[in-house]
Amino acid sequence: MTRRADYLAANRGLRQPMPGFVLLVRDRRDGDQAIRIGITVTKKIGGAVVRNRMKRRFRALARELLPAQGISGADHVLIGREGGIERDFDALRTELAKALARIAAKARPDTPKSANAS
Repeated sequence: MTRRADYLAANRGLRQPMPGFVLLVRDRRDGDQAIRIGITVTKKIGGAVVRNRMKRRFRALARELLPAQGISGADHVLIGREGGIERDFDALRTELAKALARIAAKARPDTPKSANAS
């Protein structure tokens, strides 16, 4: 994602805070099944070296987990948090998998109810 409007739209979607980051997910509802990723790390976190390192870690996690666990047709935004750069990479991987599972459960909460309503 490159446009500010996409990030602002994702901010109106589902939110899952974790210790190292905040995950935002918003279904685009445009018929395109592509999974898009956006990463943002503010200057409060650190200098350019620290921010770029955190973004590289997030990109590696996204390449690994999003194809299998991401929501197709949705924008996924990772927002770096203060303690995210010191966190172990395996801990970040576990947190992202957990956050994606929670978001997926929130995104489809009424599927069992509609089956029972028939």
